[in-house]
Amino acid sequence: MKLITRDTDYALRALCYIAKKKGAIVSVSELVLKLGIPRPFLRKSLQTLNKKKLLVSRKGLGGGFILSRSAESISLLRLIEIFQGPFRLNECNFKRQICPRRNACRLKKRIDRIEEFVVRAISSITIKGLIDP
Repeated sequence: MKLITRDTDYALRALCYIAKKKGAIVSVSELVLKLGIPRPFLRKSLQTLNKKKLLVSRKGLGGGFILSRSAESISLLRLIEIFQGPFRLNECNFKRQICPRRNACRLKKRIDRIEEFVVRAISSITIKGLIDP
């Protein structure tokens, strides 16, 4: 299991760069040039972030993207959920079905506690926290 996939990484880097611009509209071309992310992947990530209302897009000449909310309100956990789905350390699957021992499993209970800790830690990581020194 990867904690952060390529799509989440690209989105995170783009949001950090846009946040550093403090309200200035940032074009896709600028992001491609500065971040070195392939244009097709970046456009897909930006469209998803726009759809999920983390970015606002401006069309036309001088168009681009700006944050739709404060950098401190965008967490890494939110990005993981958008691009990877719900955060889970263990699905408790056995032969593509939910494990029948799931409710009595001692290991699952311990992993659930670890998962709760990790979720709290990841949700405390924000765009603002990543761009501030």
